Amino acid sequence: MTDVAIEVENLSFGYGKTPILERVDVAFPANRFSVLLGRNGSGKSTLFNIMAGLQKYQYGSVKLMGKERSKMSFSDCARVLGFLPQFHKSVFPFQVKDVVLTGRAAFSAFSPKKSDMEKVGQAIEELGISHLADRPYTELSGGEQQLVMIARVLVQNPRIILLDEPTNHLDVYYQTYVLEKLKKLTENDLTVIAIMHDPNMAFLYADQCYFMKDKTVVTPTEAFDYHDSNFLEYVYDVHFTTVQVNNKMMVVPGRKIN
Repeated sequence: MTDVAIEVENLSFGYGKTPILERVDVAFPANRFSVLLGRNGSGKSTLFNIMAGLQKYQYGSVKLMGKERSKMSFSDCARVLGFLPQFHKSVFPFQVKDVVLTGRAAFSAFSPKKSDMEKVGQAIEELGISHLADRPYTELSGGEQQLVMIARVLVQNPRIILLDEPTNHLDVYYQTYVLEKLKKLTENDLTVIAIMHDPNMAFLYADQCYFMKDKTVVTPTEAFDYHDSNFLEYVYDVHFTTVQVNNKMMVVPGRKIN
């Protein structure tokens, strides 16, 4: 089995004459929690949409577990990769267990079996939300809803999970809870790749961090300490100060770089 979950080589993408991604090269390791960071508009979500199959690409290569993404069928991709976009909203008061069950639609032909229900129960239990199974999804808090949607992805039984800003709009409790659960998933031979905004939260939980700048993935020229303020200032165009809190190094943003 390959030790690379997703490999992107020389990928370029744009709308008409407007480039969005330019010669992106990045390899996300299997069975690890990886985080992609960078300013808004740097191309993070577009890269995720291409890896998830929501955008077609013509220039470059995207491989899932060693197979070219563009040559895989929908069902083959669904068995390999699960994707949680940034925005999701349900206006109907379906019970949590029924929302999670919809993640099995590609496999059950909309006629769920006992094995599908068992997978729903397992995913809900793994994320610690069994007490919410019979609650209406629309009555849950934002953090609880996010956990339900992650469970919905898990029942696909994928080998890779992509999450676009999974902690967005969550309070500190649910930010840490969600990240701890995502980190735990990698212990079960699952690859987790997420877009995040907060470098400190990423540094605390991720096995590997990647950065986007000016439509491509950038890396330091030397061995990188995540708290290298010079590199972070280059990525974010903001001054950073490094501070130590309880034996952990954190970065604090300062004024914008002119």
